[in-house]
Amino acid sequence: MNTNRLITILDSVDSTNNYAMQQVHAGMAKHGMAWVAKEQVAGKGQRGKVWQSAPGQNIAMSLVLEPISLKLADQFCLSMAVALACRDFFNQYAGGNTFIKWPNDIYWNDRKAAGILIESVIGASNGGNWKWAVIGIGINLNQTAFDPTIPNPISLQAITGKTYDLVEMATELHENLLQAYDRLLQEPYEKLEQDYCRKLYKLQHKQTLKKGDQVFDSIIQGVNRKGQLLTKDTIERSFEFGEVEWIID
Repeated sequence: MNTNRLITILDSVDSTNNYAMQQVHAGMAKHGMAWVAKEQVAGKGQRGKVWQSAPGQNIAMSLVLEPISLKLADQFCLSMAVALACRDFFNQYAGGNTFIKWPNDIYWNDRKAAGILIESVIGASNGGNWKWAVIGIGINLNQTAFDPTIPNPISLQAITGKTYDLVEMATELHENLLQAYDRLLQEPYEKLEQDYCRKLYKLQHKQTLKKGDQVFDSIIQGVNRKGQLLTKDTIERSFEFGEVEWIID
């Protein structure tokens, strides 16, 4: 497959996920299409947050997939596959020390290198079937000066001292993501979960967490198929996404 034909480069857009979603609803999207923006003026992060990125410096991409072979219950499986692909992509250039911070942020050591936001389009028939997944990815490539309000950012250039071609890197990432999706359909869930957990940030380490007004330390144990974070201290715990905040110095 010539994946270059599936990628469109946009000079400026509010959000690549918004743009991709518009293409889906207009009937213009096809499985595997991706849009890469040189500039995002209103990039979207998790839980309504804004993803900030300097123009022309970083990857801002949205990929659309038609998950006809997956069920709604498999949404976290797709999230794991995407996070692994992004982690492996960044790690090969960073030279190691790259992890997945649950559920799908990419960290180099204790600093955030990339974020992922997956939005779904659900059909109305048969109780709701998974029609489209719109996968937004932001990866810090060349930016070295960040807004001081952004906690712990890092980029490949800050790590390696090298400058990276935005379009070439986005094209490589796109190919990796399509390959990861194909593997997701072929490999057993258990292997995906094992791969994800092996690369999980702070695995088997004590981490300070905050739930409401309660701050406590707990050892990161892994995740389950529902996407819950599993930890253990005086008791075994499980957390939904957004239920706890990580306290990172």
